[in-house]
Amino acid sequence: MNYRRFFGDAIGRLRNERRYRVFADLERDARRFPHATWYPEGASSTTGGARDIVIWCSNDYLAMGQHPAVVAATTAAVQQFGAGAGGTRNISGNNHPLVRLEQELADLHGKEAALAFTSGWISNLAAIGTIAPLLPNCLIISDALNHNSMIEGVKRSGCEKQIFHHNDMSHLEEVLDAAGPARAKLIVFESLYSMDGDIAPVGRIAELAKKYGAMTYVDEVHAVGLYGAHGGGICEREGVMDQIDVIEGTLAKGFGTLGGYIAADEIIIDAVRSYAPSFIFTTALPPAVAAGAHAAVRHLKASGEERQRHQRQVALTKAALTAANLPVMDNPSHIVPVFVGDAELCKTACDMLLERHNIYIQPINYPTVARGTERLRITPTPLHTEAHIAQLVEAMRDIWQRLGLPGKAPRHMTAAGIGTAVAAE
Repeated sequence: MNYRRFFGDAIGRLRNERRYRVFADLERDARRFPHATWYPEGASSTTGGARDIVIWCSNDYLAMGQHPAVVAATTAAVQQFGAGAGGTRNISGNNHPLVRLEQELADLHGKEAALAFTSGWISNLAAIGTIAPLLPNCLIISDALNHNSMIEGVKRSGCEKQIFHHNDMSHLEEVLDAAGPARAKLIVFESLYSMDGDIAPVGRIAELAKKYGAMTYVDEVHAVGLYGAHGGGICEREGVMDQIDVIEGTLAKGFGTLGGYIAADEIIIDAVRSYAPSFIFTTALPPAVAAGAHAAVRHLKASGEERQRHQRQVALTKAALTAANLPVMDNPSHIVPVFVGDAELCKTACDMLLERHNIYIQPINYPTVARGTERLRITPTPLHTEAHIAQLVEAMRDIWQRLGLPGKAPRHMTAAGIGTAVAAE
């Protein structure tokens, strides 16, 4: 049997559907971010052909990945502790920088304890997949636009699930009421949805959970570091962190490093630590990564400077793109989606931006968003200057004119409440 043929056929289907993903060969420069070096096919550091570009789609939202305090802490930890973790925490024990990081994260969210994982994806898979089965006959009530990692966690749990319409509190209450007061219930949702940029009514969800006796689990991945007086996320900003049972976050976006975590009551953290296979059998975060993340969390807890500049540059970018009659999908967050509506044109627009204007933006196509809602997802950082913004606007105007792309997003998409994402990244 020719097994290779099956894999070739699978890749061929992706190409035919214009869903085949191409990764640009980039080299970020910590001294010049958001600038980076792009190596087109055939180019290399020895043969030449590399080009200087500007990155406009990084999830390192606050550029903490190159912050001097983070780099210094990471470098010092590598020199002191070495490059690796030495194994799982069950075998090698807790490296001390990781203990300090978890204490810092627990304090950030006003919780008794926290537990760090190797990624935000793993933390959702492990936590949801472990917490729900430990509750008797648990019903998981999940927002329709939850991230792929949350969906996989729900599947992993083996528990019954109900999907409520995205950010629809009336529908959520209907589901809670129908479940009855005696049944264990876990509401899982995100605070900020990364493709449309809309924000959940976290306070109302907390109210409904208390009214109907449900646990709450919120993914703050795209909000930690960026919102709240200390970077605790949307729940901190809205004053409801103490009303949410489990807060999940990442260290790889607002905090600019690597890893994911949950923060909750000590007994919940201990249960996940003790029962989750994807925690028990996975090598721990290396001490250097934990030290860098710890430095980022501490800095952003103490200083709002990066958050303030970030919000300013986001507002400037949105205003400039809108003034240029480009179809910005309106939302109240730092995400700047620009509507295209066609997978092939979306990919072509991104290729042209890179090749003609030295601007890197990755296309967002199905299954990350629904077909017909393809877009460019722009993420300004505090280090994008007004000159960068002006260059971006002129480049996008050029591409929009050349490709005849739409000048407006459909009316039902401008408020970012349409339920588009399938597996947002």
